[in-house]
Amino acid sequence: MPRQARKKSESGIYHIMLRGINRQVIFEDDEDLSVFLKTIDMYKAEFDCQIYAYCLMKNHVHLLIKINNDELHKYMRKVAAKYVYWYNWKYDRVGGLFQDRYKSEPVEDEGYFLTVLRYIHQNPVKAGICGSITEYKYSSYNEYIHPRTHQITDTDFAFSMLSKEQFEIYMNEESQDKCLEIQEIVRVNDSKAQAIIREISKCNNVAQFQALPCDTRNRFLSELKAKGLSVRQIERLTGINRGLVQKA
Repeated sequence: MPRQARKKSESGIYHIMLRGINRQVIFEDDEDLSVFLKTIDMYKAEFDCQIYAYCLMKNHVHLLIKINNDELHKYMRKVAAKYVYWYNWKYDRVGGLFQDRYKSEPVEDEGYFLTVLRYIHQNPVKAGICGSITEYKYSSYNEYIHPRTHQITDTDFAFSMLSKEQFEIYMNEESQDKCLEIQEIVRVNDSKAQAIIREISKCNNVAQFQALPCDTRNRFLSELKAKGLSVRQIERLTGINRGLVQKA
């Protein structure tokens, strides 16, 4: 079945979601997260784009970006390629890291712009990673609240609609916003699941787990399921294909 053409944005603003292949972890530590942020910032100047929001999660990324329609694919391709090169070098692996095609949706009006902005900033809270959006280091929220001399986020557009006080109130309001939503049902939270994976396999990251001999890997996969991790969760945290996880 041919792919659907992307919807072009009349405003040039897009909500982008990029995630790991088979939903695997793409950021193992703070260094990885910092490298990705430097990468999106580096190509921002080359493509003359504006980044209104970002949030880096363990296995996916959200961006709210304004860019020429014809340049979006080039920008995302360069960002992904540079980060994959870094990740593969660091973890001594080969092959793709990101799902083949990033998701995108056009953002055409101010109301939906603010909805997406809030959704992106609230992502870590709704995932149970932190108690408030101010606590999360790897989103753009704190660049709005505590601006720096050099920062990735372009805040003027949002502040043309809301004062700083209104912005803080709106961003922290309880919401049921759903924008390019990833829905995952897990029986064990990811932090605990990662600890279980490390305990059983003695692997410190995804690349080490993927490099295990097949029989050893399959034995560990079976043990992880017995510990209460779901098939989808194991797939996401180890990068092992769901069919192999199911068979183990």
